[in-house]
Amino acid sequence: MRLSSRLPASHVPNALSAALAARRAAGGEVLDLTVSNPTAAGLHAPDGLLAALGSPGVLRYAPEAAGARPAREAIAAHHGHGVEGDSVLLTSEAYAWLFKAVGDPGDEVLVPSPSYPLFEWLARLEGLAARPVHAFFHEGWRLDPLGLEQACTKRTKAVVVVNPNNPTGQFLSPSDWGALTDLCVRRGLLLIVDEVFADYALEAPAERMRTVLAAPAPPCPMAVLSGLSKVALLPQVKLGWILLRGPGSAALKEGLEFLADQYLSVSASAQAAADAALRAAPDLRARVRARLRANLQALDHGLVPRPHLQRLPVEGGWSVLLRRPAVDSDGACALRLLTEQGVLVHPGHYFDIPAEGYLVLSLLVEEADFAEGMRRILPAL
Repeated sequence: MRLSSRLPASHVPNALSAALAARRAAGGEVLDLTVSNPTAAGLHAPDGLLAALGSPGVLRYAPEAAGARPAREAIAAHHGHGVEGDSVLLTSEAYAWLFKAVGDPGDEVLVPSPSYPLFEWLARLEGLAARPVHAFFHEGWRLDPLGLEQACTKRTKAVVVVNPNNPTGQFLSPSDWGALTDLCVRRGLLLIVDEVFADYALEAPAERMRTVLAAPAPPCPMAVLSGLSKVALLPQVKLGWILLRGPGSAALKEGLEFLADQYLSVSASAQAAADAALRAAPDLRARVRARLRANLQALDHGLVPRPHLQRLPVEGGWSVLLRRPAVDSDGACALRLLTEQGVLVHPGHYFDIPAEGYLVLSLLVEEADFAEGMRRILPAL
């Protein structure tokens, strides 16, 4: 049987993944500095969540295309900024639904990069193409409005941005926002803004946009994405949402609700637990922010005697970019750190960073493990 061309042609692991699997199979130690799963980072679910997941109401099947109203109202209250429950749609497949709703096979979406590597496949699985548009670096990564404009074609349907970016951490600036909305108005595009990390601002200048929901209503259709995965540290509950704003959002909502009726993918237990999870989330997020700052401090301390190494500013999010002399490729460096130091890091090219000399570390790692990781890898760099 011949599988779809939308799937990878090969599932052979890359060199780093193969070395990691071999080391673990042999019982070798791996100090993982790429952990981004909060359930594997010593962060425990809030009290009462299990009871909410098993509440009696989940035994009754009462599907609503946009999701249960109590859950949508709880999400609207969490965001504030005038968000109403009627503008919220619950889903665990936000990108797939949006790409289905706005694109036909062969259409395109623009993705400023560096960015999360999943977009290429999320678009491809819907028959679309994700076109990366490289940001430029000047005291941090910045969007390239001219590059986005030049990348647009008649088949471009949407622009996807992550605020703050993963892994570079930068929030949108007011000028970024103006350029994005102007482009989307002139080209008739949907603006998709993923704000799953918006609650984790660290070193963001005051003028940065901590959330686009605080801006005036956009002049273009906009879908803002978030979910319990980062907001309440519950990736396993699989509850995300889409917030719709701007002209054309009513028609987009109708299309998305039609898609929702075909899939009905959000479980009743996840919806029932939404309010309890969101109520408990502020304390959990405060603990995460404290850990992120502590790990940044440990990294900065280790860098003091090593001026040839530099970590980039982290305006927000859970990752930090470590810049090093590119005496070898980032892939070779990551493989060396794994085999010689037993430490796993990500090479920058995993996130479409266009130059060598970058490693990506997770700041979510437990503090003792992160400090031990710094003790091992910084001298080796």
